[in-house]
Order: sequence, then C-alpha cells, then structure tokens
Amino acid sequence: MNQTAKPSVTPVKGPAKLKKVSGERSPQVQSLTRALVILEQLSEQDSGLTLTELAHICELPTSTTHRLLTTLENRRFVRFNRATNLWSVGVQSFVVGNAFARSRNFVPLAKIFMRHLMDQAGETVNLATQDQEEIVYLAQVECREMMRAFVRPGSRAPLHCSAVGKALLAAMPDAERNRITQGNKDGAYTPQFLKDLEDTKLRGYGLDDEEQSIGMRCVASVIYDENGGPLAAVSISGPTARITDERIPALGNLVRQTCKDITADFGGRLPSEINMPAAATGIR
Repeated sequence: MNQTAKPSVTPVKGPAKLKKVSGERSPQVQSLTRALVILEQLSEQDSGLTLTELAHICELPTSTTHRLLTTLENRRFVRFNRATNLWSVGVQSFVVGNAFARSRNFVPLAKIFMRHLMDQAGETVNLATQDQEEIVYLAQVECREMMRAFVRPGSRAPLHCSAVGKALLAAMPDAERNRITQGNKDGAYTPQFLKDLEDTKLRGYGLDDEEQSIGMRCVASVIYDENGGPLAAVSISGPTARITDERIPALGNLVRQTCKDITADFGGRLPSEINMPAAATGIR
C-alpha cells in the first residue's frame, strides 16, 4: 500500500526478458508475446515511456518495438503523445481490461457495499481477487483522510503478505491451499504463517500488520461464490496510527459482515450453508 501523503513514483522495472514459449513455432506468436510485454510495461508507467526506454526495458530492437507500437496504436491499445514523444496505454486497453470486471459482475455490486463500509470505518476499502499465487486489486473506495492507503486497480501483491491474500488462503479448500503453500520455494509459508491462517479462519478475517507496507495495516474478509468457495476479498486499510490494536476486532467484524452481505446479495453461499439440511436453510 502507498500513502497518498507521500509522492508516488513508479520505478521502471528491470529488463522484461522474453522467455521462449514452449511449442512456439510461428513469428506471429512471438510478435504477440512481445506486444503483450510492451503493454504490460506501459501499464506500469502512468507518465509514459519513450521508444528508447521501452525498447531497453523489453530487450527488443528499437525498430521492432516501433513496429509493434505502431500496430497497437492503429488499434488504439497504445497512444503516442507527439508533444512529449511518450508512449502510454490507450483507451482500447481499458475497454478490453474492463471486460474482466464486467464478467465478474459482483464488482459494481460490491462497490455499493464498499462505500457504506468506508463511511462506517472511516478508512479506505479495497476489493481484490486471487490470480495463482498473487492477489489482484479490482477496485478501491478511498477514505476522506489526508493520510490514507492507496492502491491502483490492477496492482498485484503476493498472497502471503496481504490481508486479502491471507483471507482468501484461509477460505480455500485444504487441497488448493496445500498446493500453494507446499509448492512455494521462497520460505514464505512458515509454520507460524500456517498457524496465522488457522487463526484467520477461526475469527473470519485476515490481518496485514505492516507486512506489505511499513506504517499501514489492513483487515480483510472473504466474499463467497454460489458453491461456497472464495470469490474475492474486501479489506479496510489505513495507517497504524488509526488502525490500532484496539480497533482491529471491531473493524474485522465490520468487514466480515460486509462480505456476508455482498455474498448474500450476489447469490453466493457461505461454506457453513453448503450441505446443510433443507430445514436449516429455510429451503423446502
């Protein structure tokens, strides 16, 4: 999480090496891979990149980079500012990317509840979902405080160091969670971390205590799909000065109840409701 009271500068990432795709036999596939890498790099830079900078980052010849950019520009996936000689993401990238949010139509529904949660908690509220071993932020409702958490939709973070990631991991079926935790090679999933997941499951919310960003805390709970599986997670984020130890249980209850409300409104079901007798669920 970034704090908006500090200037936000996104560093240019190191060279994005183009790994050879298994079974790649045609130049069209290689060109597509290169074009997608270009889009990924441009998406990281709000102010844009020059042709030379982009070619260097992507480790591509300048002529190849320019040819791909021109093709992307013709389809409006990128745009070129002739006054500054900078390339940036185009409107069509937004249109295509936004189709993901439309296909997961819980996002606009969730934002209604997120605004109410922001008013209740007085802190920024985030919505995120899982993508393999990472979480991807889908939406944010910023609070009105001068010092507040900020994360861009589309930003990613490891599952293990975010409250939403912990909440999602704790809610997963054992087999899926074990696949992720046992297959990880960087030592992030320690016995203490696995114990934390058990605590997360019991209390119904996960906690990021300055693990993703110094001075910031997050409390998160899970939205469930119609099969009782974790669909996404909502978090309350803010500085440690406001999200104190004493406030965490109350904020945890708020975000947990909000996720239950979104789950019910979306047509999802809590895990406790799965395989319950018909009389217990009120279904006849």
